[in-house]
Amino acid sequence: MNIYVCVKHVPDSATNITLLNDRHINEKVTFLLNPYDEYAVTEAVSFKESVNEAGNEMAEVIAISLGKKDAEKSLRSAMAMGADRGILVETDKIEESRITARLLEAAIRQDGDPAIIFTGRESIDMEGMQTLFRLGEHFGFPVATNIVEFSADLNVDKVRVETLTEASGRDIYELSLPCVLGAGRGLNTPIYPTFPDVVKARKKTIQMIPMKTLNCGLPPVSTEIISLKLFSEKREAKEITGELPQKINTLVTILKEEAKVV
Repeated sequence: MNIYVCVKHVPDSATNITLLNDRHINEKVTFLLNPYDEYAVTEAVSFKESVNEAGNEMAEVIAISLGKKDAEKSLRSAMAMGADRGILVETDKIEESRITARLLEAAIRQDGDPAIIFTGRESIDMEGMQTLFRLGEHFGFPVATNIVEFSADLNVDKVRVETLTEASGRDIYELSLPCVLGAGRGLNTPIYPTFPDVVKARKKTIQMIPMKTLNCGLPPVSTEIISLKLFSEKREAKEITGELPQKINTLVTILKEEAKVV
């Protein structure tokens, strides 16, 4: 059984990001495995272990990524967490979701037949939340995202998931295998590798696939970044004076008219 996990190499959100120009960031910062993908890898490894323990068939977890050669570091992180091997589709730039989904689909099809594909619900750099749906469309697989509960019944080739919706609501779905699942925060507690795990991951195989070798018919239309701007939040302290009733009325007015939170 092939269990694929799509992972992304992203800038650390805690780092100080600067712009080289209006379309590119300075990439001399710390990059790491996308945090939501940590939940996906953890769930994939747990699922593999349950399949192997059942003994009906053997499963392996394949971490796959699209990016520059440096993205190999995030694949190594995924393998330190328990993925068995990795695939890197090498590009020279960040691709938008249409192209990303096409290339990931082509690489997965070239590698084997997926029984299930895990992803994070989103990447913290682009936050597009589209790639997994496009991937599901290309394969013809059902898709569920922001899952916080997962169970599988391999006797009938179905999985049952709970997804977190707005206002902490939950939806319950039953999906036929194969399917694409986007992991949300709370699905599990991510595996944090030990030093021996990291050492073992260095010896695991990563297949490098140049993007140009995948003849997958890229979409005729795409989106592009027109301009990047650093987010600047300006705060100005304002003292509320007067008697207590007046202070309360002033605070309520600010929350309604300026902050617009009530």
